[in-house]
Parts: sequence; C-alpha cells; structure tokens
Amino acid sequence: MDIRETKGYAVVAAWLKQKGLVPFSFQAETWQHIAENKSGLVNAPTGCGKTYAVFLGAIIQFINRFPDNYQKEKNIGLQVLWVTPLRALAKDISRAMEEVVAGLGLQWKIGIRNGDTPVSERKKQKIQAPEVLIITPESWHLLLAQKGYPDLFSSIQIIAIDEWHELLGSKRGVQVELAISRILHRQGRKQGSPISLWGISATIGNLEEAKNVLLAPLRHAGIIVKAKLDKKISVESIIPEEIEKYPWAGHLGIKLAEKIIPIIRKSRTTLIFINTRGMSEMWYQKLLSIAPDLAGAIALHHGSIEQELRLWVEDALHEGKLKAVVCTASLDLGVDFRPVETVIQVGSPKGVARFLQRAGRSGHAPGDTSKIYFLPTHSLELVEAAALKAAIKENVIESREPMLLCFDVLIQYLCTIAISEGFDPLQTYKEVKSTWCFQDMSENEWLELLNNITEGGKALRQYDEYKKVDIIDGLYRITGRRIAMRHRMHIGTIVSDAMLKVKFLSGGFVGVIEEWFISRLEPGDVFTLGGRNLELVGIKDMTVAVRKSNAKKSIVPSWMGGRMSLTANLGHVLRETFNNALTREDIPELNSLRPLFELQASLSHIPLHHELLIEQIEDKDGYHLLVYPFEGRQVHEAMSAILAHRIGKITPITFSISMNDYGFELLSDRPIPVDDTNAVDLFTDDHLLADIRKSVNNTEMARRKFRDIAVIGGLIFQGMPGEKKKARHLQSSASLLFNVFEAYEPDNLLLKQAYHEVLEQQMEEVRLRLALQRIQNSKIIITFPSQITPLSFPIIADGLNRNNVSSEKIEDRVRKMQAALHKKTIP
Repeated sequence: MDIRETKGYAVVAAWLKQKGLVPFSFQAETWQHIAENKSGLVNAPTGCGKTYAVFLGAIIQFINRFPDNYQKEKNIGLQVLWVTPLRALAKDISRAMEEVVAGLGLQWKIGIRNGDTPVSERKKQKIQAPEVLIITPESWHLLLAQKGYPDLFSSIQIIAIDEWHELLGSKRGVQVELAISRILHRQGRKQGSPISLWGISATIGNLEEAKNVLLAPLRHAGIIVKAKLDKKISVESIIPEEIEKYPWAGHLGIKLAEKIIPIIRKSRTTLIFINTRGMSEMWYQKLLSIAPDLAGAIALHHGSIEQELRLWVEDALHEGKLKAVVCTASLDLGVDFRPVETVIQVGSPKGVARFLQRAGRSGHAPGDTSKIYFLPTHSLELVEAAALKAAIKENVIESREPMLLCFDVLIQYLCTIAISEGFDPLQTYKEVKSTWCFQDMSENEWLELLNNITEGGKALRQYDEYKKVDIIDGLYRITGRRIAMRHRMHIGTIVSDAMLKVKFLSGGFVGVIEEWFISRLEPGDVFTLGGRNLELVGIKDMTVAVRKSNAKKSIVPSWMGGRMSLTANLGHVLRETFNNALTREDIPELNSLRPLFELQASLSHIPLHHELLIEQIEDKDGYHLLVYPFEGRQVHEAMSAILAHRIGKITPITFSISMNDYGFELLSDRPIPVDDTNAVDLFTDDHLLADIRKSVNNTEMARRKFRDIAVIGGLIFQGMPGEKKKARHLQSSASLLFNVFEAYEPDNLLLKQAYHEVLEQQMEEVRLRLALQRIQNSKIIITFPSQITPLSFPIIADGLNRNNVSSEKIEDRVRKMQAALHKKTIP
C-alpha cells in the first residue's frame, strides 16, 4: 500500500499545505513504515520536524482505520503513548499535538502524565484514557503499579520514545526498556494490528546500536529513517582582545560579558548556555549589572528554580517576550522556541553532540541556520572551539553506550509490577531477557533476584522489612499496603543529594538547594538563588527559611557533579587540532593563540596528535611532573593515580595530584623518577585492573556508589515527603548494608554492580585502557622547562585550589604567579 494514495495522507497533506508546509521525504517515509506497522528510529537534526514524523504517522494510520467518520470517533482508548525524558517538554509537545488535532477536526484528547499532573486530572485519565498520553519514564512505571494497567494499554497502536539519545546509556533508559517489554508481551491486548515502536533521536555515533537497544523486545531489525537535510550551523568564537599566555580555568568568561550585550541586542531572542547552575546565577547577575536597561527582558532558567517561574520563562520564550535567557542543560532538549535566533555557549560543552544540541536551539525552523557563539572561560578553550568546528565539519559525534545488567532497576521494576497485577516468574523472566540490558542475565542471577525480594537474600533473611513480595498461587505479589505505598513514592532512578525547599519567611517559594551546600552556611550568610540575594535565617524540616538581602556580596551555590569531562571524540579532534597550532593562520582561534603557542614551544614543546608530552618542572613548591594525554578529567583522575602507584613501586614517594581535561600533575617534594628508560613501561595497560584496585580506594568509591544502587533497589527508604532522610544518614545506612554484604554475601548482585559501576563509569576503564594503548604507540617526549609553561599553568593553578594550605586567597596567589611568570618571559 502506497501511503500517498490513502485518505489519511490526503487529509494531513492538505492541512500542511494550508499552513504553507510540505512534508520532508523522511517524514513521508516514516508515515509509510507506520502504515505498514513497522518499527524503527527516526534521526533528524534538531528543529526539522522529528515529532511530526511519528505523530502525523499515527494520525494518518487512525484516519485510514476510520476513513468515513474519523472526525466523529472519540473515547476510543489510548492510541499513542509518547514518552519524553523531561517534564518541561510535555507541555510543548502537547501544544504541537493539539494544534494538529484541532486543525484536522479530530475528537482526540491529549493528556500529560508526570509529577506535575494534578490528582483530579489523573482521576479523569483513569475513568477515560486520552487518545494520546505524554509521559515520563517514572510516571510510566507508576502506571504499571496500578491495578488494571493491561486494560489501559490494550488499545495502543504506537509507542514513541522521544529524545531516545538522551535516555540511552542511563538507568532511565533501562526503565524504558523494561516497560516496553511488559507492554509488548502483556496479555489481554485487544484484537488489532501489532504495536509500532518508534524512537526519535538526534544524531549520535552509534545510531544502529541505539535502534537495536530500543527494538530488542520485538526481536526484529527495524528501520532507521534518516533525514537527509543539510542543517546549516554557524559557529563564531568570541575572542578576547588580549590573550593570556598563562590561562587560568574559569575566570576569563565573566570578563567577556560585555562582549555579548551587542549580540543580545541585535538578536530577537538569545539563549546563553552555562555549564553549571552556580555559574548561571553569576552570569545572570553580571548581565543585569552591566545592562540594567535589560531588566525584565533577561531571565534565568535552571533545575533548582521554582517550577512556576521556570514555566513562566518557557512561555515567555515561546511568545518572544524575552531578549535573553541564561540557562543550563535544563533547556538542552527539544523545546521548540521559535523566537530564539542565537545561542551563546559559555565555556566548553566538552562534547560535540552537546554542542550541536545547544546550537539547534536557535534557527529551530526547518531551513533556518543555527547560530551559536562560543565564549571561552580561559584562553586555551579557544583550541576546543577550533576542535568543535572541525568535529562538526567531519561529523565526529559521540556514541551513547547502553547500560547492561542494572539489577537495582530490575529489582525496583519487579516490585512495581508485583504491586499491581503480580507477575509470573517464568513469563517475566522471558520478557526481561528480551531487553538489551538483561539479555545476558543468567538463570541463577534471576533466581537470586527473586530470592532477594521474597526472602531478603542470604545476608538479610532475618529482617522482615526486606521480605517485600509474597508468592500467591504461583504469582509474585506485594500485598502489604505500607510496602506498596513506600515503593510507589520512590519509583525512579535519579538519585541526588537531598534537596531542601527555599522559602521566604513571608511564605513565598524560591526554589530548591542541595543539603550539602546549605549545611555549610551559618544564619546571616547571604547566598544567591533564582537571581536573588537571600539571607539564611534557619533550616527546619527540610525547608530553608530566608529573607531578601541587599548585600552586594553573596555565596554562589555549587551543585554536586557540576564539572563535565571531555568526551573521547572531542579529545581525539583536540589532539589533532594542536598539530595546526603554529601553522594555520586561517583558523582564527589558533591564530589568536599564537603568542601562547610560541611561548609553549620555546619553553617546552607543542604535542602533536601522535605524541605524549611529559614536562618535569622544579620550583619552590617542589617537583612537578605534568602529563598531557588530552583524554578528559575522569580518565586523567584514574591515570594519574595509577602512574603515582607505579612510580611508588620504583621508589617510596608521596604526591599531591591535580588534573584538568588536557592533562594531570603529580607534585612531590623530591625528584620524580620518570625518564626515557621507564616512561613506556609506566603507561602500559598490563595488569591495569590490579593497579586500579591498588592505586585508588576502590572499596570506598564502591561504597559511595552503592548508596544510589541501594536507594534504587529499595534497600533504603528515603523517607516520607517533607521529612526525607539527610544525605549523611542515607550514606550511613547504605554503608552498613555494604559492610554486611562484604562480610556475609560477597557475591551479592548489587554489591558486584557497585564495583562494576565504579570501574565503568567513574574510572572509565575501557576508555582508560584504550588511552594507554594509544600512548604505547605514541612518541613520548619528555622536556625539562626552566619555568611553568602555558599548558601546565591551569593544572598547577587548579592544584593550588585543591591543596591550598596558605591563608592567601587562591585568586590573589594565582595572579602573583601570573605576574611573576610574565616578568620572566618578557625579553
């Protein structure tokens, strides 16, 4: 059947024509596949109509089922389940869908189901399901915990997973895999065509694998539909008038704030992406201080600001009422703000895919050019800007590796379906094994999981609270109301430090702040949140009481996990970019850095892509060993610890360690025995796992990781809303369980998972091994500069921040260092 000859296609094409639109070929191709009940993955640049590719396909399919009375059919049950990773996207997607439904005169209802959905709306949805339900992975699992859920899902025609590239490689993605397996294999489905399963994804390096992960339960290959559209992206770097030869990470960006005011003024709307919430607060204040006339036209948006204000900002963006929004990753994904003409990226995004995603926030309409400015936070980031341009040109985009054997998520899921209908262990084993994540799970591992939820496992069988599931007539069920209630309250895989509500004494809600930050402050201290200076009055029952403050100085909150690490792809292109440091005058970023590169070359060496540079510098602080693999902070953290361990086997020696995305430093009070005779052996990948275990506190890292696993797996109850356990209490509970498993059940699946996650995620063992193998095939160059070099300065300055024992302010000390080094280098 040719979709173009159907009534559904004719109706939709006519509606698009009224709006002055013509379907892209990739959209029409998707519609054809949906009409044939096929499944697959749609891949297109941001702003090119990926949502319409799937949603209009569902509409065409519906019209073709009811060609004579499609405008009268209503209350026909759930037709489309639309899964989105962000609550913020739901409103935008709903708005676009309602426009289609109204334009075609359909009787469809569009429902939203997430943590913000009112109880009254949920009750309505239960009585009569909408035809389209937009839902988050967590809320999808909450529906699976309701009795009668098979009836709700029995009429589904299409499941669409929006922003699949964002979910892939996370435990939320595993939640999606498990929910899909249950819906596709459930009993009680009404007669009709099979469910079509579609992912919607931006470009990533492993699209084929992304499709295979999503469609694994279907047991057939599926299709990738690619939009062959040339999305134009214009990247322009904001180059400082004076390049510092000794750059210091982070401090430059805010000095360039005045340079972006003209960009804001000439654009209709500008998004200013900042990598951390703390810095976004600083930038918002700075822009208002240098351009007070823009007050009311500039807004702030990040995940810790109260929801009402965030929604106001999003609506104002849609309506074109704002000139600029300072934001974090909270506005990264698919929200369609058509008034946005320009994006400014402050500081390196540390990855090509993230940079493209943010660039795509501008010029969102098909055919428009996405315009993005790169503003460096220190001089050397201009090399990353040049590397990003090269990576975009060469289409070097990161992969998202799927997660495997996440037993904590599986335990949570089994308890979820045990609450509602219960589950048959044999049938559910087959369902779970059909997913990509659990395809390699053994029968023994499955039996251990069942034993954990029914008997508490080997180590906890004496404690009734861990015996959650009963076996009744062969079905595994949770019958205790208290256990069921506690489980429903904590469905999800996002585990963060305890968040406290911030409220004015007068009662107004400001936002949320992490417990670990606020617990360091004293009453009377002033901090910034939501663009306002607030004085801490006190903390009571998970609520921070504040009053407005006119203080000019305040503490900017920092949130855990704020630093991103350089991706492998960008690291690869970055190493190649250094090849052109002194040869390509046509690359403006590199040309502007020529004085810095010339100084680096005169004092030491500029490493080429096939070289590893090691610098040995002696000064009053001691002996510095600096290594430049350009592999990112996380890999350098592990590599530096291993190198320190291996050097320690040559001679007893102690180090302080610091690192950035370009390299790392070992600092000692005695000469460090690294030279041409042993350098290659020091960077071998032989005995890597053993050296990792000896060089870092592997057990302590696993203990910290186990906290999150224990929370997700339901071993630790976080507390009732409004009275959640403090982070340190959670950690002590987890630590106790960790010790019990270590002593009495060392082969416990969740314990083994904690060690595995440390190795795979924190230590990035695979990438670390590949980096060491690359170094083995590289030329190792060791230099002995007479003073600190431009490449080493930011790492050494960062080390001062970590190891500061002086009463002198870090900033003052760094400036003195810069001044002294400048004097030395002036001829």
